[in-house]
Amino acid sequence: MMDQSMKAGTPLALCTLLLISLTFIYLLSEENPSVSITSMTRKLHHSKHSLAIHETSMYRDELEAALEGASMANKTVIITIVNRAYTEGDKPMLDIFLDGFWLGENTRQLTNHLLIVAVDQTAFERCRFLRLHCYRLKTDGEDFVDEKTYMSEDFIKMMWQRTRFLGDVLRRGYNFVFTDTDVLWLRNPFPGLTLNETIDLQISVDKFNGNQWSQTNPINTGFYMIKSNNKTIALFDEWYGQRNNSTGKKEQDVLVELMQKSAFERLRLRVRFLDTIYFSGFCQDSRDANIVSTVHANCCRSIRAKVTDLVTVIHDWKRFKDPSRNKTIEYRWSNHLACQRSWIS
Repeated sequence: MMDQSMKAGTPLALCTLLLISLTFIYLLSEENPSVSITSMTRKLHHSKHSLAIHETSMYRDELEAALEGASMANKTVIITIVNRAYTEGDKPMLDIFLDGFWLGENTRQLTNHLLIVAVDQTAFERCRFLRLHCYRLKTDGEDFVDEKTYMSEDFIKMMWQRTRFLGDVLRRGYNFVFTDTDVLWLRNPFPGLTLNETIDLQISVDKFNGNQWSQTNPINTGFYMIKSNNKTIALFDEWYGQRNNSTGKKEQDVLVELMQKSAFERLRLRVRFLDTIYFSGFCQDSRDANIVSTVHANCCRSIRAKVTDLVTVIHDWKRFKDPSRNKTIEYRWSNHLACQRSWIS
């Protein structure tokens, strides 16, 4: 009986509440004609808009602070991007990457200008623990926590997310060296990177054809230096704009297509392709360990294989630097066996 009476009284109570609310708004508008349901709705919309602007400015402020903290005097930053898969395990990829700076020639101070961009909370916390310059990249609900197998759908999505972010860095007026985390910096590479103001982009290649200006060099977006200007910003806008028309292609493939369609000439970009004798990789070893700057674990399919062969490179480097080494014998790098096998396992 009590439940029935409560149900019967509910509509009456709601009607009474609505009448009181309308009366209150009417009386308030009589005292202040500027107050109305419409104006109150507008104010609510305005507050939501202000909140959205605030959130955007917070994003920009956090990134700007991170870039400024890592920047050199000429607004140049070294950037790498990591996820949890690169920060966990007995010997994480991030640790190997940092070992290169520790063991390399004139490279330790470069970590002052290294910005670690983390795409998940675990990677960000690991970066903070290492007391590096860190930035937490929001990824629009995408899950980039685990290892993304080469050329998988998630791998391709992650590469496009990276391109979008790096384009934002250029728009903020920062030059940068982008480096994959599977690149060992054995020597300071900046003396080998031309600081000529006329060069917009200097990019690594899988195999060097002998001509640093030849667009037939097979480019690799795992290591490059780019200058912030209207031309490079336009390149990144056009590059990222192709993502929805490039199903099954990674961002590097799309950049190659743009190059082949004369985008560099159309945008008046001056692009230099880096010699593998200085900027080497597993696709093509440097011919001279006396002058090599970087070693990239390219031509490799899995993180486990990269880790195994990069640890071997570190052992090779220590052997090369050993004062007791017989320097009359030609020095050779070890074979990259784990990476070779990664394609057939």
